[in-house]
Amino acid sequence: MKLNQLFMLLKKDIERWYFYANIEKKATTFDVIKNIFNPRFTPVFIYRLSHFFYTKKLIFISKFFSMINFILFGLEITIQCEIGPGLIFPHTQGIVIGSVKIGENALIYNGVTIGAKKMDVNFNPTLRPIIGNNVMIGSGAKILGGIIIGDNVTIGANAVVTQSISNDKLVLGIPAKEYSKSNR
Repeated sequence: MKLNQLFMLLKKDIERWYFYANIEKKATTFDVIKNIFNPRFTPVFIYRLSHFFYTKKLIFISKFFSMINFILFGLEITIQCEIGPGLIFPHTQGIVIGSVKIGENALIYNGVTIGAKKMDVNFNPTLRPIIGNNVMIGSGAKILGGIIIGDNVTIGANAVVTQSISNDKLVLGIPAKEYSKSNR
């Protein structure tokens, strides 16, 4: 990843906030700088730095930024996880992300756990979820195992997802069941 790609991701993250705030504006580098200390953007900024250094194979620096997120915001994201542009954490406390990949425009609420079903110290990608684009994950939801969550999926609060979910679904319950969004 190059530095200009990092700034492109950060601008897209801010533009997603603008989308939810009904602000029609393209984010600039100045918008990135002025939002660095915004408590809704800072954790995203720190994650982006962590992953940037991971792609540069500067693992110690990557882990340092990851630890800052954990200490300051209660947000644990594995350095290997690639997350697309438009990432939003309205509230960060208690979020654990151990997935392989999360697509663009992810909205992830507090208390969410995404990872392996069993202890996986060595980060085996086959045991970890892959999450598509335009996914909203409600407070307290759990997404566990080597499953795939499709695009345009809404996972309800406290749902426990252990099976792959197809595109355009609403997912609710323990264990989670998928519903068509048009029928709800």
